[in-house]
Amino acid sequence: MAQLTDKRIAILVADGFEEVELTSPKEALEQAGAKVEIVSLKSGSVRAKEGLEWTNDYKVDVSIESASVEAYDGLMLPGGVISPDALRTNEQALTFVTSFFNSHKPVAAICHGPQVLINSEVVQGRKMTSVEAIRLDLIHAGAQWEDAEVIVDQGLVTSRTPKDLPAFNRKMIEEFVEGKHSGQHA
Repeated sequence: MAQLTDKRIAILVADGFEEVELTSPKEALEQAGAKVEIVSLKSGSVRAKEGLEWTNDYKVDVSIESASVEAYDGLMLPGGVISPDALRTNEQALTFVTSFFNSHKPVAAICHGPQVLINSEVVQGRKMTSVEAIRLDLIHAGAQWEDAEVIVDQGLVTSRTPKDLPAFNRKMIEEFVEGKHSGQHA
């Protein structure tokens, strides 16, 4: 089913992302017809983790310095502890993320991925979920946090953990098919 033919999706990561939180959504997006590119703070490759163990390297398609929001129809942010922590303190990454919201483009984030959204200052008043470890961070940043496998709020899709990936992938694809959402803003 090629619902996303002619759509380009960016997956923004740094070293230390949770591997299945990149591979599962990427595969689902590609099966739906999207062209998916890994965007990172550096060129070359990024390294994944599975829990506490380092696993595989993945080719970076575009460095953050060369990435343009205009080139993409949506953004996906995998979790893991290390990657979101690196992204949320990088001004270029934050500007890239905020630009998706300012352009009303859909964004999906899972597990610790919403930490990047906190530092991008786009969670105020938004219905969201996440891994329990950052629940209070989201609440203190103004999000309306709920414990659910997936939450959709005006083009923003969030989920808790890898066990939620089937629901997350379905809703992410739905939002990316719908395209821009007028309620999606920074």
